[in-house]
Formats: sequence, structure tokens, C-alpha cells
Amino acid sequence: MPDRLLQGKSALVTGGARRIGREIALALARAGADVAITYRNSHTDASQTLEQIRSLNCRALAVECDVRSEDSVRSVIHAVTAIFGRLDLLVNNAAVFESSPLEQISLEAWDKVFETNARGPFLVAREALSHLRAAQGRIVNIGSLGGIHAWAGHAHYCGSKAALHMITQTMAKAFAPEVTVNCVAPGFIEVEDSEADVGARFAAKTPMRRNGTADDVAQAVLFFATGPRFVTGQILAVDGGLGLV
Repeated sequence: MPDRLLQGKSALVTGGARRIGREIALALARAGADVAITYRNSHTDASQTLEQIRSLNCRALAVECDVRSEDSVRSVIHAVTAIFGRLDLLVNNAAVFESSPLEQISLEAWDKVFETNARGPFLVAREALSHLRAAQGRIVNIGSLGGIHAWAGHAHYCGSKAALHMITQTMAKAFAPEVTVNCVAPGFIEVEDSEADVGARFAAKTPMRRNGTADDVAQAVLFFATGPRFVTGQILAVDGGLGLV
């Protein structure tokens, strides 16, 4: 098929069992890639996503992983490359989102968010790097509009995503010319458990007069996965103009 631009390539999507991660994984499979996903607690969701990927005539793999752990991450990279034989694309999607007044954030809560959202992508990219270099591959990190604009009730989340944006740019310099590194920064994205009243409020103030979908994010990932290799170190807001408000 002419639109299977990733045919013969393999991808790893962390946190790919559900929500935005699942849609990214499925979009990559529709483009022809063999896709591995990681999950922590979503075993049932991971199994369902595997079935969906395989229904697209692509190989699929799901591996339980804690992206905060070196040993866990190394095991995942070993499993993916052993089964697929190569790794062309890494999507660092696994993340945690929390809300709290800044003055009430505990040290434990602060560290938990940073360990997953900033340490995790660093660890996975570092362990995957030799394989990505061999394949002239690509990394796409999933940041956030909250890493560009301050949200008072999400200081630890915003800080961790801002860190990921900077990590993206430093990786782009450090890993060039073999590996491109870019970042998709979603705004308000409606998923299956989004609160309707919150969604309506955000849609009303978004210039495009709607909220984002998981597919909007997945299509942006596909751009970085299949577009010009001369594009690297970029932070792409996928927010319908919300960041302009």
C-alpha cells in the first residue's frame, strides 16, 4: 500500500496500551511498522491493543516496563530488538499527570512525576540509542503544552514536561546526524475518561473551537516519523491554537 511509509521498520511506544499511546501505536501499525508497546498496570488494555495491531498485518509485542528503572528499560530494549531485529523509531509517551496546588505538592509526588516524565524518556532513549543509530532512526517525545505555558495547578507536571522539551533539544544535538529527535506537545486532548464539563470549557476558548483527539497527536507523531530527516530538535504544539489564548 502506498501509505505504508513505515513498512519494514519497527517502533517502540512506551505507555502504548491505552489512550493517546494506543492511538499512536495503531497509527504506526497502519503505516506498516511492527510495533512494541510497554505498559505498567494495564495488562488487559495491552492485550487488546496487541490484537488491534496484529489485525493490521503487523507484528506486535507488549512488555511490562517501569520506565524509571534501568533494569526494566534494558529488558524491554533487549526484547524488542531480539524479536524485531531492529529498532527504527522510539516514541516516549509514558507519563503521569497530576494536579495539586504548588504549595501542597509533597516531595514524593514531585519526584514521582519527574521520574516518569523526564527520567523515563532519558533512560529509554539512552538504552535504545545504539540500535537507533544503526537504523538511522528517530525519536519522538510526547511533551505538553504545559511544558510551554505555566499551569498554576500543575507545577510538577509542567516542570517535568519543560525538562523533556529541553532533553529533546539536547538529544537532537547529541544524537545527530544518525538520529533525529523531536517532540509533540499536545494541548487539551479528549480521551475516553475526560470530564465533559472540563472539555466544553477548553473547547470554548480554543481558536479551533474543539478539543484535540488522540488521532491528532498520532498524526503529528507520524509527521516526525516519516517526514524530512532534516527536521530535528523541534517542539510541535498540537493544541488547536490554545497556546495563543
